[in-house]
This record gives sequence, structure tokens and C-alpha cells, in this order.
Amino acid sequence: MTDIFYPFQWIADKLTYELFGINPETHLAASVNFIIYDVLKIFFLLSVMIFAISYIRTYITPEKTRKVLGGKKGLRYHLMASLIGTVSPFCSCSSVPLFIGFVEAGVPLGVTFSFLITSPLVNEAAVAVLWATLGFKATAIYVVSGIVLGVFGGYLIGVLKLEKYVEEFVYKIKVGNTAVGQENLSVKERAGTAFEGVKEIVGKVWIYVIIGVSIGGIFHGYAPEGILAKYAGEDNLFAVPIAVILGVPLYSNVMGMIPVVESLIGKGLPIGTSLAFLMSVTAVSFPEMIILKKVLKKELIAIFVSIVAASIIFTGYLFNILL
Repeated sequence: MTDIFYPFQWIADKLTYELFGINPETHLAASVNFIIYDVLKIFFLLSVMIFAISYIRTYITPEKTRKVLGGKKGLRYHLMASLIGTVSPFCSCSSVPLFIGFVEAGVPLGVTFSFLITSPLVNEAAVAVLWATLGFKATAIYVVSGIVLGVFGGYLIGVLKLEKYVEEFVYKIKVGNTAVGQENLSVKERAGTAFEGVKEIVGKVWIYVIIGVSIGGIFHGYAPEGILAKYAGEDNLFAVPIAVILGVPLYSNVMGMIPVVESLIGKGLPIGTSLAFLMSVTAVSFPEMIILKKVLKKELIAIFVSIVAASIIFTGYLFNILL
């Protein structure tokens, strides 16, 4: 445990063992202590990281993104698109207007997909919760993996030249300038915008965090040791693809899933398998596919899902080996 989180553990211990009077040797104590500590730690990191990223976002608009990436080809532009996706304020619900805007601005299809893959996969909220629950190393691996998946997936789609599977009306739309006038904001105004971002995002995800941590706490305190290691451990050759297959059609808030995954890892589920599950839920969620169906033909959606799913499976196996 790092010193920065010690106050949270102290509070959790005081509440669990002294205020609530729960016997430290019981399963209930383990669950309650886990829940209090994780909730405090997650909300702290969540607030700090959302503020920082929201501040950076005041310098980023869709128009700037399209200007930087418009008409550009090459692996470095896929990397640039993925990096922009990590700090962009765009989620899967923004996929259609962004896709249209990128195509209209001349951004190559593959580069556009690099952005679309990474943007929902790597965001400040997921990073904060991962850092709080799994530590810096696993978080760094997750972030790097999200960027690499975006670069690889977008590059492969570009190489395959799949423009014919984009609905024709997309190429005929002219998207106007929708800049929000953030060019000349003062430091105080940007900080105010960042603070509002903290309130907005935390206000939306707090319930998922508490529910997810509570479920994770139950697993942490009561799940039989080794049960997951038996059915989804390193000895199960198909554990990673099974996790991805289960995650692709699943729609769940990543904030609530990460604490559950943390607890499952503690009970024996390999980290690579766990991260593969998280990535599949986040990067290729079923609702996003429904949204993208408005602008993409089913062939391209199938190829997109297949490429990302295969990449995630490879990543899961790699991390199980490395970790």
C-alpha cells in the first residue's frame, strides 16, 4: 500500500473495527473494510484525474482534431489519433456525429477508427479506478494496450480499404463548424470548467462505483479461495477468449466492473484475462455497435469487432505471460 492511500486505510480500519465493532477475523470485516477503503480511494483518484484531464480538454475541440488528422496517412497518424482519443471528451454515444465529421473533413477511415477504438477504451475515469484498484503497473499496461489496439485496429482497417462499407450518405454530408469558443479562456475559467467536469462525471458514475465496489467486496470477503483459478486460471488455455466472448455483447459501466475485476483477480483470475474482459466490454460494446450501424454497413462492423476482439485476446495472453 502506498503512503498516499494510508489515510483511506486508516479510516476504513477505524470504521470497520471500532465504530461498527466488526470482528477483524470474520468474512464480513474483510468485505466491509474492502468496500470503505476502495470507495474512498477511487473517489479521490477519480476527482484528481478528471480535473486534470478536463483542464486539458479545454484546449481540444472536434474541429482541432479533424484539422490535425485530416487527409493524413501513415502509422504515426494512427498513433496521433489514438493519443487524442485518450484525452478526448467523446464517448460511444458521440460516435456517429464524430465519424461523419471526420470523414467529411477528409480523415482517412483507418485513422478515424484508431480514434474511435481508443476514445471509449482509455479515459480518465477508467484510468483512475484502475489505478486505485489494480495499481500503477496494471493501469499503465491497460493504457498502453488501449493505444496499441487503436493504432493496430485502425491501421489494419486502413490497409484493407473498407471505405465501400461506409453508408454513402456519410460522404455527402457537410458538417459545419461547432467550435465552442474555448480559445481564449483564462486559467481560472479553465479550472472552473475542469471543476464542473468533476461534478458532472462523478455525479454520473458514483452509484456505479459504489455498486461495483460492494459486489467486489462480497467476492473479496466470501468467495472461496482458488475457485476462479480452477476455472479461469492460467491452466485454462481458453480462459482469455472466453472472457472476451462474454464481454463483447455485454454492456456495463466500466466504473462498476473494475472493482469487481479487482476482487476476482484477488481470488485467482489472471490479470491478463481480467483486462481482456474489461477491454472487450469497453471497446466493442453492443450499444456502440447499434449506434455505428447508422453509418456503417454490417460487413465493416463485423470486421471492426473481429479485429478488436482478436487484438484483445492476443493482449490478454501476452499480459498473462508478462505478469
